[in-house]
Amino acid sequence: MIRLQQLKFSLEHKENDIINRIKKELKLNNEIPFEYTIIKKSIDARKKNDIKFVYTIDVSIKNEDKIIARSKNNKLTIVKKKKYNFISDTRQLEHQPIIVGSGPAGLFCALILAENGYKPIVLERGRDVDSRVEDVNEFFRTGKLVTSSNVQFGEGGAGTFSDGKLNTMVKDKFMRNRKVLEEFVEAGAPSEILYNNKPHIGTDYLRKVVKNIRNKIIELGGEVRFNSLVTSLLIEHGAITGVQVNNSEEIKTDNVILAIGHSSRDTFKMLKNLLIDIEKKPFSIGVRIEHPQSLINKSQYGSSYENSNLPVADYKLSHHCKNSRGVYSFCMCPGGFVVNASSEDKRVVTNGMSNYKRNEDNANSALLVNVTPDDFPENDVLAGVEFQRKWEEKAFELGGSNYNIPIQLSGDFINNKVSTKLGKIKPSLGDRVTFANLNECLPSYVCEALKEGIKVFDKKIHGFGREDAILSGVETRSSSPIKILRDNNYESNIKGLYPCGEGAGYAGGIMSAAMDGIKIAEAVVIER
Repeated sequence: MIRLQQLKFSLEHKENDIINRIKKELKLNNEIPFEYTIIKKSIDARKKNDIKFVYTIDVSIKNEDKIIARSKNNKLTIVKKKKYNFISDTRQLEHQPIIVGSGPAGLFCALILAENGYKPIVLERGRDVDSRVEDVNEFFRTGKLVTSSNVQFGEGGAGTFSDGKLNTMVKDKFMRNRKVLEEFVEAGAPSEILYNNKPHIGTDYLRKVVKNIRNKIIELGGEVRFNSLVTSLLIEHGAITGVQVNNSEEIKTDNVILAIGHSSRDTFKMLKNLLIDIEKKPFSIGVRIEHPQSLINKSQYGSSYENSNLPVADYKLSHHCKNSRGVYSFCMCPGGFVVNASSEDKRVVTNGMSNYKRNEDNANSALLVNVTPDDFPENDVLAGVEFQRKWEEKAFELGGSNYNIPIQLSGDFINNKVSTKLGKIKPSLGDRVTFANLNECLPSYVCEALKEGIKVFDKKIHGFGREDAILSGVETRSSSPIKILRDNNYESNIKGLYPCGEGAGYAGGIMSAAMDGIKIAEAVVIER
């Protein structure tokens, strides 16, 4: 195939414009047949009055070398189509491998194993996605929390209730990234995720996708069990021999993949008690901030956004503060919602999510500040968990007894006073909010960094620091507070125990978690 790069088109371009551009670049007449595939589509918005779509396109055509020579375009290259290939040197397993957790890491670990005949068993503490949606919606309406089925726990993991971003910084010469995207499309995701520069699915599509992936695992001989909390590991002579489920059932296996997610605090404690090697790690805490999506669109695109084919705009911001903390935006949700992501009694957590169309009035993002083990110096590997809990409990107290989210206008937060009324921006949480002073549910150094960051970010996005922007607290689950150590074979200090994904400290989002799940599937069955 011939790869064409940096092809720029107007915002109003049609498919025929792409076809004609290919013919022009390759000097083709109308009689020469070809097929093309969009490899990447991005936006060049550096000139607000002349925004362009930018494409990378692969063209399948006969006599590639002759066409390149004739075109005299030294930017053209011949590329070979790459795809993910499972390892060839595999071994047989005596028992079915067990995967703990059905988030992206667990699902893709199970899918790869099932595709290659290993019949994995997935144990998920929460409920299937349809039942989980009912529990979550009931919690949003009434404050009735189900601690095993919520925004954090259940089929699909925490990513099911998110914007569904699929971009990753992980380098991928083995095409695991492509494998994940292709499986998502096969399971019902929009095909444009295969080429968009910033692909996303949206929570509405994700709920269908995870169910279809589960069904594929089952069709391939795997098992998926819900309401199945792994309460202990069975260990003999330093090796896994099985798991205990719901404090009763025991299942024999010699391979356990821990894809437990960043909020599995009871499992963290169980692992600590079993002397699994764990260490504290840095993470970040902060708030959610909401602005009108129209403000973000105008800032990023200017007047070009009006009546155009441009997607809603996003942003990514960071700043190194005077107190040596880093403050940054995270998990930005264009046209989305702030949601209550609580998973423990009397503790409040916020997160953000968007539907595929991203067509709600507000944009929201986490504003986070880094914290390190020096901020929770207690001689306990789970000190970071207790640090998170402390501020989540403060947020619960400020919000009230019914899991209302404490909110504050940005200007009042900076001036350290409780808000008394909303400005022009309405919270996406509706009436499940309580005015409070968020300075009381975050460390002082975090609040100091947030205030400095908001002022700096206002210079980058005009209006970011407007006084009626809504802050919601607290966001503490940006990443796992621990790392479960693993060796060069991806095993922990217990043979046959494979820490995996975001909860184990090896991923930071849907894509990197799913790719880590594939990597661990390979590690489990490779010939030794």
